[in-house]
Amino acid sequence: MILGEYDVAVVGGGHAGCEAALAAARLGMRTVMFSISLDAIGNLPCNPSIGGTAKGHLVREVDALGGEMGKAADAAFIQSKMLNRGKGPAVHSLRAQIDRKKYHAEMKKRLENQKNLQVKQAEIVDILTEDNRVTGVVTHTGVTYKAKCVIIASGTYLRGKILIGDYARESGPDGMFPANELSENLKRIGVELKRFKTGTPARVHADTVNFEKLETEEGDEKIVPFSFETEKTGKNLVKCHIVYTNEETHRIIRENLHRSAMYGGKVEGVGPRYCPSIEDKVVRFADKPRHQLFIEPMGLDTKEMYVQGFSTSLPEDVQLEMYRSVEGLENVEIMRSAYAIEYDCCNPLRLGATLEFKNISGLFGAGQFNGTSGYEEAAAQGLVAGINAALKLKGEEPLILKRSDGYIGTLIDDLITKGTNEPYRMMTSRSEYRLLLRQDNADERLTPMGRRVGLISEERYEKFLNKMEMIENEIKRVSEVVVPPKDANPLLEKYNTSPVKTGIRLSDMLKRPELDYDKTAPVDKERKPLPDAVREQVEIKLKYDGYIKRQIAQVEQFKKMEAKLLPENQDYSEIHGLRLEARQKLNEIRPKSLGQASRISGVSPSDLSVLIVWLENMKNKQ
Repeated sequence: MILGEYDVAVVGGGHAGCEAALAAARLGMRTVMFSISLDAIGNLPCNPSIGGTAKGHLVREVDALGGEMGKAADAAFIQSKMLNRGKGPAVHSLRAQIDRKKYHAEMKKRLENQKNLQVKQAEIVDILTEDNRVTGVVTHTGVTYKAKCVIIASGTYLRGKILIGDYARESGPDGMFPANELSENLKRIGVELKRFKTGTPARVHADTVNFEKLETEEGDEKIVPFSFETEKTGKNLVKCHIVYTNEETHRIIRENLHRSAMYGGKVEGVGPRYCPSIEDKVVRFADKPRHQLFIEPMGLDTKEMYVQGFSTSLPEDVQLEMYRSVEGLENVEIMRSAYAIEYDCCNPLRLGATLEFKNISGLFGAGQFNGTSGYEEAAAQGLVAGINAALKLKGEEPLILKRSDGYIGTLIDDLITKGTNEPYRMMTSRSEYRLLLRQDNADERLTPMGRRVGLISEERYEKFLNKMEMIENEIKRVSEVVVPPKDANPLLEKYNTSPVKTGIRLSDMLKRPELDYDKTAPVDKERKPLPDAVREQVEIKLKYDGYIKRQIAQVEQFKKMEAKLLPENQDYSEIHGLRLEARQKLNEIRPKSLGQASRISGVSPSDLSVLIVWLENMKNKQ
């Protein structure tokens, strides 16, 4: 029973699936997206928030390339906050508390209104292939849909299993149906699968929380949107709260560790190191007397509160006891129990930089299916997979983001070069170029690429070019304005910075850490009103000029290594001088360049030297 023919079929309606489907459809591909439940589209099954440290960078980059997550988040946020303001701009990260239901509604509406895109409720149980090439998908009811490319964005649904203490049940997140049949069929066509685990805290009733005992966490007074296109922002509508576990909480956990699904041996999958369960925190950090928790609303029209930091797989009686041991939660009632969830995912070492499987033409992976953790990581991969599926069918050059291009490039390179033995989470420390890859300049770095592939409109690109011109002109202007000592010194002394004996350029004043754009206003007589984003860019580019130039030089060295390409079908066991482990890893991963080879775990500097000499000899022979 064949009910349709499409260019691209997307399996899954989470954050990866939504971005993949929208990107492919916007690039002119006849696209279909399948979700086990249409009510789970764009779902936030864990934390009802978007952004955060490094994750805010990803959302900004998705938006700069033409993705949707930032716009939907701007439409559905209920509290917004810029994290790490006390540190340098490289680690400033936007985070927003989201109305969960509104975000789902926003994303579903955008999908339904998208030209070239059909959204269907169905479980995909098989991927059809012919001569290692994708030809279509089959639903649980036996219907076939032909497709030239298929993107797997299955989240935590593949053989999903919920665990709460001794209780275990096959299930997707939030009590949805799992996808049990697809795993075996993926193995059959040559997809190597792994088993990972994640978890989520309980949801509690707001009326049973004593907020007077909790610390209040306010949002920012001045709202910064995720999307570079959002002109009008909403307001903070809710407060979040902070509370802490205590010795009694830890005693309850320690005495019941044997009843935890994880510590009781019930869990097969590997969990995330950087988002551990509360029992894992208590065991690993036994010297810590308390752990921080956040009480966060799930939306405006619900009493459900999310208890961030209290993820667990302990049984429900223990959950209630340990939650009630926390100050302010003495009478708390749990609405949804915390649980751990296991699921199948692929080995990302089998993917190329386009996120297409190396051994199956037209099959792409995205999101948690690729071994990552987090909505933002998923959206970023979904966008890249959707773009590259469309470009492949158009016969155009793929979009391959380098580590120096953005956090998305770092994320993908880490996955396909190093692999992952646990759910991968993006952090600013993973990028060696983080001063260049700030969230504030994501449009400068990536919008031209989004324009090249076709996701950035002419109108948006013109606005972008106008912004870049304003930044350039303002840097030029402040570099030419000289402030005489009689005007400069009172200001410099006011902010405890060294006075000058001769005139000082306004640009040099802005470079001083004690001063900023607003503080220099009294001596800048020619200043004209500029957008906040332009002022921010001018100030950052001036203050960090030396560091930025140094990092640009590092990027140039990186590009030289990336430009030295390795043969696609080389048998590395034939190259004398390589260690056995290096030969095995190189044959397994098949790096595209010397640069990628240098980042493979198991390839030493001496192995790299052998490759450089061998590559030069190959060129000389040719």
